[in-house]
Amino acid sequence: MLEWLKHDPFTRHIPIHIVSATDHADVALHLGAIGYTFKPSARDELATAIRKLEARSSQGTRHVLVVEDDPALRKSIHALLASETVALVEAGSIAEAMEEMQRAVVDCVVMDLALPEGSGYELLERVSTSNAHASPPVIVYTGRLLSQEEEQRLRRYSKSIIIKGAKSPERLLDEVTLFLHSVESALPPEQQRMLRATRQRDDVFEGRTILLAEYDVRNIFALSRVIEPLGAKLEIARNGREALEALARHDEIDLVLMDIMMPEMDGFTAMTEIRKQPQHGRLPVIALTAKAMQSARQKCLEAGTDDYISKPIDMDKLVSLCRVWLRQR
Repeated sequence: MLEWLKHDPFTRHIPIHIVSATDHADVALHLGAIGYTFKPSARDELATAIRKLEARSSQGTRHVLVVEDDPALRKSIHALLASETVALVEAGSIAEAMEEMQRAVVDCVVMDLALPEGSGYELLERVSTSNAHASPPVIVYTGRLLSQEEEQRLRRYSKSIIIKGAKSPERLLDEVTLFLHSVESALPPEQQRMLRATRQRDDVFEGRTILLAEYDVRNIFALSRVIEPLGAKLEIARNGREALEALARHDEIDLVLMDIMMPEMDGFTAMTEIRKQPQHGRLPVIALTAKAMQSARQKCLEAGTDDYISKPIDMDKLVSLCRVWLRQR
């Protein structure tokens, strides 16, 4: 539901606070939630969350801190993001950034990793460990290709990582307006045009590899027509054994869509075998099954699946689920 609301231009500006008994805080905040509270929740905690929602809804100008040592790039980012409701503050070093955050409340930070007196990692660590600063959403805007280890390190602090490139200005605008909870219809016309162009493609799926384990050729055809135009590559397996073989051949698989009723090896068995392999311990698996009974859902979860969708498949819901789990890779 959160992903759906934040993907719709008419509702993405609404501040949302999640209250849950399970720990999906990182995913929720990455998708644009303003806060996360665990159940059981005390009355005071909920009252504080509601006051925060009210404050954000009534807030006028949002403040974005741009931390970039290149003056020309700072100027282009300023031109890209500025509007009547967004004020930009610029810093060229870690020291300047800390001074700006001490001077006023910052709603979002856009920063490079390469800074004159140290790395962006140092700034992130200093902000996160300082009691003097509330931790605003941080968008890392870098021109350097990051290793998987570097990305995982950054994910501890940053809501989003954007690699500078041909599509990056539109992506940066999209991410900043998401975390600022900006009303899209109130943005300048050029910014609205850029956001519409961004949504015509799907960067979450772009360049990803999804393994579809499905026996019914009609379902394979239907899912291919939906997923491949979004930019993902689809690997096909006709049973659980072929799914395991595909995972052994391809290291780059980002998500598995697993049918339950398949010949030779069913989905339950295949998921159990996948979870026995340490390298696939965190690989997202979504179960596809015609059995809509609660017992089938529970059996899927016990076998190691991360999520579950019943047949006949609601394609919009499946795409939303894929977005949620691909964002964690």
